[in-house]
Amino acid sequence: MKSFFNEFKKFIARGNVMDMAVGIIIGAAFTKIVNSLVADIIMPPLGILLGNIDFTNWFVVLKDGAETAAPYVSLEAAKAAGAVTINIGFFINSIISFLIVALAIFSILKVINKMKEEPAPAPSEPTTKECPHCFSTINIKATKCPNCTSDLK
Repeated sequence: MKSFFNEFKKFIARGNVMDMAVGIIIGAAFTKIVNSLVADIIMPPLGILLGNIDFTNWFVVLKDGAETAAPYVSLEAAKAAGAVTINIGFFINSIISFLIVALAIFSILKVINKMKEEPAPAPSEPTTKECPHCFSTINIKATKCPNCTSDLK
């Protein structure tokens, strides 16, 4: 039992686990920000552009509630009446939130990958040249071709 806890302690102390934990915490906070961005900033103007549709109250009633029959003024009214609904507006909000998160993560990874890229190696000086007489490849410092023994300038 003691070796199990020691192994668990080593596992937790590894850098990758701690990095992952920090990433999850930041991801949860980021998700709240994105959800607020979608629900409070993006969806209201989008609803106006689409004819004053309030996406949070865009739902389909599958079964009327026991207390009150449809139509319901809002999704909250339908839920209070006990109606069974398909919440299309929440689904649209979730899709938009996902796309924003995916775009943000893509952008962050693109920047990180760009920082990791090694710069292209500088063009190196040529180390060989071609003999103008026999067209063989020779050292650039050679003054005489080792193949045809021609003098090189």
